[in-house]
Amino acid sequence: MSNDTAAAQDADIIYTVTDEAPQLASASLLPIIRRFTSEVGLSVAERDISLAGRILAAFSDKTDDLAVLGDLVTRPEANVIKLPNISASVPQLTAAIRELQAQGFDLPDYPESPATDAEKAARAKYDAIKGSAVNPVLREGNSDRRAPAAVKAYAKDNPHSMGAWSADSKTRVMTMSGGDFHANERSVTLTADQADGPVRIEHRGADGTTTTMAEGLTYPEATILDATFMSKAALTDFLHKAIETTAEDGTLFSLHMKATMMKVSDPIIFGHAVRAYLAPVFEQYGDAMAAAGVNPNSGIGSLRETVTGMDNGAEIHAAIDATMAERPPMYMVNSDKGITNLHVPSDVIIDASMPALLRAGGKGWGPDGAEADTNCVIPDSSYAGVYAEAVAFFKQNGALDPTTAGTVQNVGLMAKKAEEYGSHPTTFEIAAPGTMQVVTASGEVLLSHEVEAGDIWRMASTRAEAIENWLHLALDRQAKTGFETVFWLNEDRAHDAEILKMIRPMLDAAGATGTVKVMTPPEASRHAFEAITRGENVISVTGNVLRDYLTDLYPILEVGTSAKMLSVVKLMNGGGLFETGAGGSAPKHVQQLVEENHLRWDSLGEFCALAESLRFAGDARDDDAIRVMGDAADSAITRLLSEGRSPGRKVGQDDNRDSHFHFALYWAEALAAQSDNAALAAKFAPVATALRDGYDTIRAELSEGRGKPVDLGGYFRTDPAKVQSVFRPSATLNAIMETA
Repeated sequence: MSNDTAAAQDADIIYTVTDEAPQLASASLLPIIRRFTSEVGLSVAERDISLAGRILAAFSDKTDDLAVLGDLVTRPEANVIKLPNISASVPQLTAAIRELQAQGFDLPDYPESPATDAEKAARAKYDAIKGSAVNPVLREGNSDRRAPAAVKAYAKDNPHSMGAWSADSKTRVMTMSGGDFHANERSVTLTADQADGPVRIEHRGADGTTTTMAEGLTYPEATILDATFMSKAALTDFLHKAIETTAEDGTLFSLHMKATMMKVSDPIIFGHAVRAYLAPVFEQYGDAMAAAGVNPNSGIGSLRETVTGMDNGAEIHAAIDATMAERPPMYMVNSDKGITNLHVPSDVIIDASMPALLRAGGKGWGPDGAEADTNCVIPDSSYAGVYAEAVAFFKQNGALDPTTAGTVQNVGLMAKKAEEYGSHPTTFEIAAPGTMQVVTASGEVLLSHEVEAGDIWRMASTRAEAIENWLHLALDRQAKTGFETVFWLNEDRAHDAEILKMIRPMLDAAGATGTVKVMTPPEASRHAFEAITRGENVISVTGNVLRDYLTDLYPILEVGTSAKMLSVVKLMNGGGLFETGAGGSAPKHVQQLVEENHLRWDSLGEFCALAESLRFAGDARDDDAIRVMGDAADSAITRLLSEGRSPGRKVGQDDNRDSHFHFALYWAEALAAQSDNAALAAKFAPVATALRDGYDTIRAELSEGRGKPVDLGGYFRTDPAKVQSVFRPSATLNAIMETA
């Protein structure tokens, strides 16, 4: 065990340093957490897994806290509260590098086309940081996600707005009918002989050459290996057809992907969409733009920046404007600022963008600032049917009613880098035609595909121990709730067929075969919507990608946001990872804070994770006082919601800091009022009194400076002193929280 891991273990709870709004909010919330938990003997330490922190760890002697936590989560004592972090696209990564360089850090530029050994080494380090580099390391367990009871009850009593659906809405989902990852997937479950020794991935060129793409890959017996590819030719044809269909329908063109998580394949697909949409421009100026360094995978925003520096930049800009005027209008990320759906790959993330569109009645914002029906283009068909069924359901039945809707909980398979989300190191853009194949140490070809130049090929793995743990987690949740339990698996898909071969004997052994259902994802999607419309509850048991998609889809429709989800990762070796919700809207929150000193980020996800973390610690230590503290945090959450103390969107309303103060007040009052632990009640009675007596003063001090710009000293790496000044403006509250 490293000294850094030992130090992490010395703390009872690890609270992660991440990015943007969640991290800024920590400056206000963490002192409160430390003040309270110190009374039950718990220590709380931070570990830096922010984008800036990971960059500095890769290029300096700064401790690699992600590696430290990656070790810790394999241990039974792990208790980690994990906040949302940036899954960086290349534009975000390069922006962070520039900021750190400006702050005096000696960092190399991100090499778009590395030529020297030094550039190749730098590119390899940066590529390990971009995309979803954090979650696969920390998620050494499967996922249990659901809307907390207090959040669900509040949403029913205080329903969020829902857009009206029309039966004649032109909104649709378009996806590929062949040549995609779904159509080309092949799978195998490794025998003992096949798992005996390392596996390699080869490209056998049509010219007879053999290139080893990856080697030394080791997997235990019964691991499921999947290989598949996206045909460049089929993708290009599909994208041009999608643009034509959008024009014919008179709708907005929108592309929905996850270039942050699928950090190798999806940026390439995104780049093909940029090329297709701006096809006349690339036909005329493509070679010149490529020579100038234009990379369509980085989006139209980056393309325009590079074009501006070209000798004929004005001419190309005019051609872009003319092409965009002729094309169907695009779904906009920000109509006021002219930021389109194809501006930057990280701006539109399918698990956030599609639920938002569904909640809005199938409408997206166009370049004219008006809402319009939308063609939702999801190239790969593996999971597009889930959203297509949602669109069809709402056209037929109208919008979901939050006041009567049931809930969809999720148990997700994600341990051991399961399925597509673990495929980054074994995903390749094919340079030349030939055959891609997966070969065992003995020379047996397990999986193979004929490929062409430009195709995107990948291999993923799913381990038997992760599958077994996932199954039992689902059955445990079913036993606790009594809810209908549905496995979202398609027998006709190669990977799912292997999963079903494995879990059916396990279900028989557990006596559970007749207690669960198996449905294809589109069937399960409609079934879930039908059930919650009737007010019934369902447990969705899914793979890794659908875990990600559904735990945004249903919460956004049911309770208005996915940031308020309870997300517990029961680590396979006994520890606990408590995630705090989605951070997709965090950049807009930071922008408003800098301009108006108002942070509308809602820390409810942090509150819920904290309560679960405390109960976990109490159970691990068999300490009733810690368990009481966790239960009191739940009471504070319920009261915070019922009294309407969540952050508002506008200056003059409560913001994140006010919410933290009220959480502290209600938490202290709950602890002082409870009768299960007299010693805790005695400790927190004076804290509750001080907070209540100082209420008006604290509120006034927190509000000072609202509506005015603030300086944080950076975006990706802020100045701690400046952040403390902004987020702890109440001397009265600070004094109470610092009195142990």
